[in-house]
This record gives sequence, C-alpha cells and structure tokens, in this order.
Amino acid sequence: MPLTILTRKRLLSAGVSNIIEMSRNLRIIFERILCPTDLTDESDDALRYATALARQYNAKLFVLNCAVAQTPAPIKDHADIRSHIERSVLSRFADIPACDWEAVVVDDDPVTAIPSEAAGRSADLIVMRSRRRPNAAALLGSTAESICRTAPCPVLVTHPEERMWVGNSAEQTSLRKVLVAHDFSDCSELALINALSLAQEYQAELHLIHVLQSSVPRRGLDVEPSPEGAFQLAAQRLENSFPPEARPWCTIKAAVREGQPYLEILTYAEEEEIDLICMGVRGTGFGMKALFGSNADRVLRQAPCPVLIARPLKPASAAPAKSDGQSGAGSVRGSAGA
Repeated sequence: MPLTILTRKRLLSAGVSNIIEMSRNLRIIFERILCPTDLTDESDDALRYATALARQYNAKLFVLNCAVAQTPAPIKDHADIRSHIERSVLSRFADIPACDWEAVVVDDDPVTAIPSEAAGRSADLIVMRSRRRPNAAALLGSTAESICRTAPCPVLVTHPEERMWVGNSAEQTSLRKVLVAHDFSDCSELALINALSLAQEYQAELHLIHVLQSSVPRRGLDVEPSPEGAFQLAAQRLENSFPPEARPWCTIKAAVREGQPYLEILTYAEEEEIDLICMGVRGTGFGMKALFGSNADRVLRQAPCPVLIARPLKPASAAPAKSDGQSGAGSVRGSAGA
C-alpha cells in the first residue's frame, strides 16, 4: 500500500505528536521551497538542489536575495539582482520546462529575513548554502546554523567540497543513499518522515543509525541494560521505527554504534558514501539544545554531503519583509515559458 501524501495544510493541522502517530502511513510533499542566494557561485550550488527538488515535487520555488548583505560587492539595483536570479534559475532548465518560480528581493538581514520570508510565504522547505568556516562558526555560529534554529520548516544545508547528487541541470539527480540520525525522539521521527519522502521520490536506500553514549543512561529505560542488551534493544527500536508500508519499495539498512554521536554519524556517512543526512533538532542525542557545539552543529560543519535539519512546520505569523515596493512586490515570476 502506498504511503499517504501529507501536505503542509495537513501537517499544520495535525501537530507534532499526531504526525508521529500518522507516520506509519504518510509521505511529506514539498509544495513551496525557499532558496536564499547572495548571488555568488557558492550559493548557486544551493540553487541546484532547490531547482531539482522543485521540479521533482512540482513545487513553487522562491529565490530570495537580501540586498543589504551582498558579497563580495553589493549590487544596489534591485532590477539587476532580479535579472541575475532569473539567469541563474533558467540556466538550470536549459533543456526542460522550468518550474514555477519567483525571485524575491528584500532589504533586510538574512538571519531575520529568511525565517520571516519562509513563514510569510508558507514555505515547507528552505534550501541554503553554508560556507563552512569552522573556526568562526564555532565562536559565532554561521547564518545556516542560525536559520536551522529559527526556521518555521525543515532546512536543507549544502556545503563546499561535499558529495553532490545534483548536476548543473535540474533533471540531473542521483540521490542514492539517505541517512537518518535517530535518537528515538519525536524530532528524529520527523527527520525519518522527511527522509522517507525523499527516498521514495528518488528510489534511494534508507539508512538509520543510532549512537549509544556509554556515559549517558539509555533513553526511557529504568534499568541500565548490558552492552549487548543495549545494542539489541536499540536495533529493535530502529527496526520498529520504520513503517511496514515502505518496505516493498525501500531498501533499509540499520546500524547501532557507540561513541560520540557526531563522530559516528560522520564516520558512517563516509564509509557508506551517504548522499544526504537527515537529523532532528530537539532530541537528546542529536538535538540543538545547546547554543554552541551540539552534535547537529558539528555534523552541519563537517558532513561529506548535504544535511537536512527537520523542524516542525509553523503557521505563518508575520508578513514577509518589505521588498523594493515596485509592482509585484519586487518579484520576478517564472514559468515554463519564461
């Protein structure tokens, strides 16, 4: 039996706890994708993923530029910014019809504008680039890490020098292996649901990993089990977390390891040549409770592939940031005939 399609409207009405109960028979559909860009070649790599996902899911794509934060040199003219975005988007659809897309230019700080625009435009996925500056990020936190903490929807973060599964064209995709870092929390279940959607869409293998921390009591257990028992119990819980409806079409691999969660996740991703890592944000094992140095932060900075941080969808609570005030709110709308 195929998984039931779960749209943004159903997600918002269900709430996190109900989504987990429904997760045995659902599939998330991305309908509205937001991709921030600073007009550099590096951020164009994130646009590769955003256009490919928009095409695959038949989603509306919003390409956002924060004019006050241009690098390396500011482009003050909003018309020039929109023209640059248009060329970048359409270059991904040279030989195929373009997806439905819109360029948005705002005069605001990215850390403020990106979550605001995502909420105001009802985005259900943000796709953005991290420059991966380990020393600076460790002290201050990167823009991508800040967005992962405040976004009203999941965030897919790409990095330099990573294993890419999208080519120059939106139709060139090769997502083969998706890894879910699972600590048996509700947010890890959300990561699994997002991973299932992508695995089904691209017919990819799904890998699940749980990391036992020897110095921390096992989650939800009154009595500390033996090492062998802890591994067996975790393996069984991983097995039970996977919806049976997906088994006919999905190849599943589960692993239980012991050590530092972020190190074990990164090691497994390298060993198995993982194309995408999916993680939750509030669980005790992999979450972002700590402002600095959490396991998720470290995976974001060092992963050999893109990382999807799963967050519960939030309803729009504020209007998008003000754009240049021209007709069409500073936007360029694209279509197959653009």
